[in-house]
Amino acid sequence: MATRLSIFPLPGAILFPGLHLPLHIFEPRYRALVGDALARDRRIAMIQPQSGADAAPLFEVGCVGKIDEVEAMDDGRYNIVLTGEARFRLRRELDVATPFRQVEGDLIDDDPDAVLSSIERAGFEQEARNFADLQGYSVDWESVSRLDDRTLIDGVSQIAPFDLAAKQALLEADTLQERCELLVQLMQFFGMSDPDEGRVTLQ
Repeated sequence: MATRLSIFPLPGAILFPGLHLPLHIFEPRYRALVGDALARDRRIAMIQPQSGADAAPLFEVGCVGKIDEVEAMDDGRYNIVLTGEARFRLRRELDVATPFRQVEGDLIDDDPDAVLSSIERAGFEQEARNFADLQGYSVDWESVSRLDDRTLIDGVSQIAPFDLAAKQALLEADTLQERCELLVQLMQFFGMSDPDEGRVTLQ
């Protein structure tokens, strides 16, 4: 069944169910989006546009988030934190009079109990260590080891310093195992880039 969704099309920003995404809202159309969401069900759908152009075509998969924290400023801006609820597949964009875009989408029923095999988990953690070392990142690996498989894989996918096409591919992966495998491939590929050259950009 299709669901009507108000969207925030932000290049490089993806959200996964169960994870958090802080956002600073300053453009008038997105201040209107947040105000409308707060007056209704507090839900905003994050989806990447295919380019930075205004009204650019959208990718096919995004994630619905609920506003869990909000700070309203005197000048009309907001600081909010979205918590991901469910991925969705774009059906069509709607012709609306609101300043923000709206779409119809079908919610995706992800398996909340999916886990990796011990070999998959160990292989991922080793590749993540290699990638972090190559990119010069400082990581608390003891805390990482305590994360459940989905929080680890989806969390790294959400914050990884990859380009928008790579991040979108991670979001569109059908299963946790497929996302893990793709993440390993991307870390191997982007790990070969010199971070000082700007080819790997933190979004």
